[in-house]
Amino acid sequence: MARTWLFVLVLFSGIALFAWATDSITAEGERTVYTAGCEQGVWKGSECTERLVASHRYRFRALKAHDEVLFWKVGDKGPSGKYTGCKVDGGRNWLCPPNADAARTITHEMVHGRPVPDPKVAMLEFHEIRKWQWGLLRLGIPIGSDALN
Repeated sequence: MARTWLFVLVLFSGIALFAWATDSITAEGERTVYTAGCEQGVWKGSECTERLVASHRYRFRALKAHDEVLFWKVGDKGPSGKYTGCKVDGGRNWLCPPNADAARTITHEMVHGRPVPDPKVAMLEFHEIRKWQWGLLRLGIPIGSDALN
């Protein structure tokens, strides 16, 4: 009987770890975008010519009832930014008109949890990676040279 409970505990722990590492489960209306930098190299599309390093994390909180999206850089002491007049379907799907705060973040649109770059709006360049990749880079463990975008 103890073996069965141990198996169930290990199985559920593995599922929970997978869900956390892939960002499948997040707080309601929130999405965090993990980015990579290219240390001692340059970006050629989504490939870094040298070594990937963990960069900034951008968090977005969609407020459907207010048609707003709040955003901030995790760990930054500065104030959060805010988009208003947004079309919000949920934390992973929203579109906002760019405003003066747009220059402090990476996107004004999220589709299926992925930020959509807009070359017409002067926003920060970013190279998205998965949460587990960001975690390994943060620990100094190399993971290759490609980002998602």
